[in-house]
Amino acid sequence: MKKIIIIGASSGIGRSVAEIYIKKRWIVGLAARNEIALQELRAISPNTVFIQQLDTTQNNAPILLQQLIEEMNGMDICLHCSGIGSQNADLFTDIELNTVETNVIGFINISNTVYQYFKQNGGGHFAAISSIAGTKGIGVSAAYSASKKFQSVYIQALNQLSQMQKLNISFTDIRPGFVKTKFLKHDYPLQMQVDKAASLIVKAIARRKRIAYIDWKYAFIVFFWRLIPDFIWEKMPVKSK
Repeated sequence: MKKIIIIGASSGIGRSVAEIYIKKRWIVGLAARNEIALQELRAISPNTVFIQQLDTTQNNAPILLQQLIEEMNGMDICLHCSGIGSQNADLFTDIELNTVETNVIGFINISNTVYQYFKQNGGGHFAAISSIAGTKGIGVSAAYSASKKFQSVYIQALNQLSQMQKLNISFTDIRPGFVKTKFLKHDYPLQMQVDKAASLIVKAIARRKRIAYIDWKYAFIVFFWRLIPDFIWEKMPVKSK
């Protein structure tokens, strides 16, 4: 039986993806801060679901993740879903720093622990949810867009390092567009239902896609975003709602 660990599985995309793998009868490890939500998921299939309460930003996160891996007797795939973000046109420092703490510090804690485990155990597959927001700097979400760019570049660096070290590690950078979850505070065009996004994410992981836009419409949008010169992009009025 395949084994997957999902970080940030208590709500949103992470929870929906977890439910899919549980229904597929995989061995599933779930980690998040909300232990009550994790217990709810475990109740679906107590014999195949393992849980670990952890905060990715804390120093003990790598130790707790290693404990979960040991309890499951290994893992084949790790999916990192943990992340926060908000519109912050007023640049409140606490909001920006909290975003960076979760999306950068927390991401490093998990990705490095996973990399080292796969390095020592013959390989595996690391997938992480970044965002199309990492394509360009977004004025009303500066820390969020910058931190998502960081994640994509860090995944690329880990992939290069893995090949330099001749390791059997696959990487998937999952870049959703607007997905209708509690995380998204406003209505946006082309908004996707979370169940559909989760299904596409599971398919992208199964195909070991290096970069997966969720879904094709956002791949089309990002293609044209990249063509916009920076001096034009930086004058575009992207307003908060």
